[in-house]
Amino acid sequence: MACWAQLRLLLWKNFTYRRRQTCQLLLEVAWPLFIFLILISVRLSYPPYEQHECHFPNKAMPSAGTLPWVQGIICNANNPCFRYPTPGEAPGVVGNFNESIVSRLFSDAQRLLLYSQRDTSMKDIHKVLRTLQKIENNSSSLTLQDFLVDNETFSGFLNHNLSLPEPAVDRMLGADVSLRKVSCRPRLPWWG
Repeated sequence: MACWAQLRLLLWKNFTYRRRQTCQLLLEVAWPLFIFLILISVRLSYPPYEQHECHFPNKAMPSAGTLPWVQGIICNANNPCFRYPTPGEAPGVVGNFNESIVSRLFSDAQRLLLYSQRDTSMKDIHKVLRTLQKIENNSSSLTLQDFLVDNETFSGFLNHNLSLPEPAVDRMLGADVSLRKVSCRPRLPWWG
């Protein structure tokens, strides 16, 4: 019971003090009300708008390697904000630039130079060089078969899935390919 008596005595003392100091009482009541009214006026004059969450692409640190670090600087220079999580937000992911030309070039070079199980890289290089010489000498003698790798399944796909007869598939694979028509738009002034 002594606790309730102490609380009643404290409240009576506080009430008596505030009743004697009317100016201070008005200021202590009016000041929070004034700040609250300012808050209400700001809220009514500037209604809130919905802002989606912001996910930024990952940027690798220099210790992750030179290529991911430079790609993070160059590719994310404008610091875009995405609505949904980006692939690089997962823990342990250094770079999400797998679709970039530079990353594919490095991965292809690494696969070609380091992880070749069979030593066919020299034959492949010679095949590419022969094809490039064909292109340089006479671009009209290239066929679709020249662009397909050995043991390709394209002819099997045409044969079985599309039900094309074997002679039609052979004619299609033996068709001449004009790189000028494939790589350029049809009406460029310098191609005539």
